[in-house]
Amino acid sequence: MRTPIIAGNWKMHKTVAEAVELARGVRDAVADIAGVDVVLCPPFTALAAVGDVVANSNVGVGAQNMYYETQGAFTGEVSPLMLKELCQFVILGHSERRQFFGETDEGVNKKIKVALAHGLTPIVCVGENLEQNEAGETNVFVGGQVKAAFDNVPAADAVKVIIAYEPIWAIGTGRNADPATANSIIKESIRGVLAKMYGTEPAEQIRIQYGGSVKPSNVVDYMTQPDIDGALVGGASLTVENFLPLVKAAA
Repeated sequence: MRTPIIAGNWKMHKTVAEAVELARGVRDAVADIAGVDVVLCPPFTALAAVGDVVANSNVGVGAQNMYYETQGAFTGEVSPLMLKELCQFVILGHSERRQFFGETDEGVNKKIKVALAHGLTPIVCVGENLEQNEAGETNVFVGGQVKAAFDNVPAADAVKVIIAYEPIWAIGTGRNADPATANSIIKESIRGVLAKMYGTEPAEQIRIQYGGSVKPSNVVDYMTQPDIDGALVGGASLTVENFLPLVKAAA
């Protein structure tokens, strides 16, 4: 059985003080909930403070991005050596990173390998845009992203990676993918591709989240799908009131 994981991607929201307040609220609200992994992914500026708040609790911490070099003349970047002191997870290849900051499949693959080498758990994002979706290219495109992300990643490491299927047209738009359709894409284009790369058993171990306008009103429909193992949540992770029902539904 795969343990579901609900990860809140706060994106570019929350000052340190606001992050501390939200982290305290989430920590206290989920303290007695078992059967689900909960991860908060604040901005870099709040990682240390949020880590202090959730220390010795059942809440993990993740970063929203990472560079693939461990140190050097890379102004503005953050390395795995810096992150491993502050968190356990790192989101890699989010569509906003790809769209606005020019991230490539090759770069995401490098980041995955470096994160794993330093004991960080990658949450790797894949997903198609609206044009690709409407053209019927979803399966080929998403499958290609998965192949590229896991290129030369051994099976023993691959099973540690979490994948988030996030159709780009559903992120922050209020439009969400039909749960059964999302499950089918995850089963065929993600888990199916992983099975061809690593075999059925490793592919069945890898946790795959759905992301894209997940909220309390639709979360149960996703969590009851057999191949969806939680959610990577944007807007609904910014308040305890909206985030808590997602954790409960996954549990």
